[in-house]
Amino acid sequence: MPQIPDTVLLEERAELAMNAVAGLPDQDMDGIPYFSADLLARPAALRHGDWDYGSSHGRLLDACVLARHMTGKDTWREVEEGLRRRLIGFFGDDGLSYRLARPEVGWPANANLIDQRAVLLSLTTWYVSDGDPEARRLADRHVAALKRIAIKERDVWFYPASEYTPGGWPSPNAIALHLAPDPASFSGRLVMPLLRYHQATGNEDALELCAWFARLIVHKSGVFNEDGSFNPARAYRSAHFHTRLGTLEGLARYARHVGDHELTAYVRRSYDWALGQATAFGWTPGDLADQRYEHESCSLVDLIGTGTTLAGSGHTAYWGVVERFLRNHLVESQLLDLSWVESAPDASGDEPGWVTHVRVGERVRGAFAGYGAPNDYVCDVELGRGHTADVQACCVGSGVRGLFWGWNSIVTADPRAVRVNLLLTRATRQVTVLSHLPHEGRVDLDVHEDLRELRVRVPDWAGYAKVRVARESGGFDGTQAGAWAADGYLSIPAPRRGERVTVTFPVPETATTEVAAGREYRVRWRGDDVIGISPEGTARPMYSGRKIHPTAPRRDYTPARPAKEWEW
Repeated sequence: MPQIPDTVLLEERAELAMNAVAGLPDQDMDGIPYFSADLLARPAALRHGDWDYGSSHGRLLDACVLARHMTGKDTWREVEEGLRRRLIGFFGDDGLSYRLARPEVGWPANANLIDQRAVLLSLTTWYVSDGDPEARRLADRHVAALKRIAIKERDVWFYPASEYTPGGWPSPNAIALHLAPDPASFSGRLVMPLLRYHQATGNEDALELCAWFARLIVHKSGVFNEDGSFNPARAYRSAHFHTRLGTLEGLARYARHVGDHELTAYVRRSYDWALGQATAFGWTPGDLADQRYEHESCSLVDLIGTGTTLAGSGHTAYWGVVERFLRNHLVESQLLDLSWVESAPDASGDEPGWVTHVRVGERVRGAFAGYGAPNDYVCDVELGRGHTADVQACCVGSGVRGLFWGWNSIVTADPRAVRVNLLLTRATRQVTVLSHLPHEGRVDLDVHEDLRELRVRVPDWAGYAKVRVARESGGFDGTQAGAWAADGYLSIPAPRRGERVTVTFPVPETATTEVAAGREYRVRWRGDDVIGISPEGTARPMYSGRKIHPTAPRRDYTPARPAKEWEW
């Protein structure tokens, strides 16, 4: 087996996350997944919640399919089939996905509008991956239902409540008063899966909904202020970051699809404002009120998705943002160390159908943080809401999608050039990227096809004077004429099949002060990688275990090349 640098592998992280996806289903509830975990409890606890249905199933099924594509493995196929079977069972005769009634806790059956986004996302991923006509049949009915239940006025379409019931909208008065609670949560976040489904199938209803929801958000809702900031009003969920950033992700993709440069500028204005509220390594506040201390991995994934879309639209500076987030807070927010988690030896303390304490740590190993601090997997502060959930099913599924968005963007190609956008290890049909970062400023590029041109994004902090390119036909450095393309990438002309091209550059160590929800953290960097943070966390500290070596350690591994490349 060949050896590669022992550095971050996004597909390996996706495979690790599948342990948590497989560990969440509750067999006492026919596989309905637990939603949240409290890992500070003694013993730790997994709990059900009202998001157990369309939201959790959609997110986790999406993760199963993406991880299968990234790794070439399907050892969790039984888990995937169980999620698929139960998801299908949630659909009503009207085409919407319904939460099951839980009378014992006062939950009525309803089609929650937030759930519908996760449902359509999973159906779309399922169809794009497998071409299954059942996925298309369900998605077509689902899109038709989303269109049918929208309140349609001359200049706006909207949903007047968070839940649709079998009897219709629960509040006709809300319709009369033109009330549209949190349009970003209920409509804006639908744009991304609606657009991708249209692109995959040509469904015109899906594209029409995108157009109307984009109009609602930009011109009618007031969700985003003129300067790009998020409206902090309580009526808008106190500027809840996950739903706002997810909305921007969809709008960015829609703008690119229809060629609306004004809409792209609108997205960039809010995205740049959001980056100013986050840290440079990827921690985000939960909102601008009581949740501001709590980072959801879902929000970070939205930042990654929007960044890849904007960068792919020509705003290439965002690739550096995406790489920092992938290298740091996304992978650091994945639970690998269980030494601090205490599980129960038996089920004597369980509440069947509601809470379990058995093997909790082992079951959620690989999960991404549900609510985390900048320096800790756990958010346990005296301010805001205090300690809530450490794992959430939504963040488990979203974390895999974030890995996929990064992995799918490492190498992109068009008829003119193959581009290496992110300096992370990955194999593709045209080239395998082997990254030695952060240990060494070195990237090896093994070329598998004769190429017209290979372009490599070199980080801004590497400068250009000491950039070196070594290849069989003769090397060059970054000061030479013709070394750089007009888009700022290093240009390597006409690499041949079987050739190895090696790019090297210096990696500086720097320090910054990052502010998160009003608190300061001193952060040490090596290139794009955080190698230390002060103060350190207390429950499961982040960034304190990172080691730097003079040369990158090696490991036995063969990066898998997928049978086909996806566009997302």
